[in-house]
Amino acid sequence: MKKEDKSSIIKQLESTLAEFAHFYLMDIGGLNAAKTTELRRICFKQDIKLVVVKNTLLQKALKNSSVDFTELDSSLKGETAMMLSNVGNAPALIIRDFAKANKSKVKKPILKAAYVEESFYIGENQLEALIHVKTKNELIADVIALLQSPAKNVISALQSGGSIIHGVLKTLSER
Repeated sequence: MKKEDKSSIIKQLESTLAEFAHFYLMDIGGLNAAKTTELRRICFKQDIKLVVVKNTLLQKALKNSSVDFTELDSSLKGETAMMLSNVGNAPALIIRDFAKANKSKVKKPILKAAYVEESFYIGENQLEALIHVKTKNELIADVIALLQSPAKNVISALQSGGSIIHGVLKTLSER
């Protein structure tokens, strides 16, 4: 491959990485063409980009990024495919479901690493944690719900207390 071609691929990878907030590195080697096409279709339906990358070119693209991705260097070995998404846990769900549905001898795709919600997840054992990762908006909604809960309880108590007092006064006035 010519040096110009490599540099254009690196620039393309950099722009692709900038478009998406999260990405997963995985091993899909050993999947036949039909299974790979099926995986690509599933990803496409959920707005996830699946790209097979060359490790050295991806490593150079990650080094040119403003984020320090050196933790992922150990994962860039062997065959590497990259899933890019703006939803943090969507690729993890696809990986889990596709591996379960794929009943052949090849247990692929295998998670190598992921960069989700500004955190690194290294290794296949992190898949379950990635499935349960909440987005920033979901966490903010949870915090707001927790903050509103005491206020709702107070308002509820005041409203129910008002109806009780009203009932007592009505009973006394009827006597």
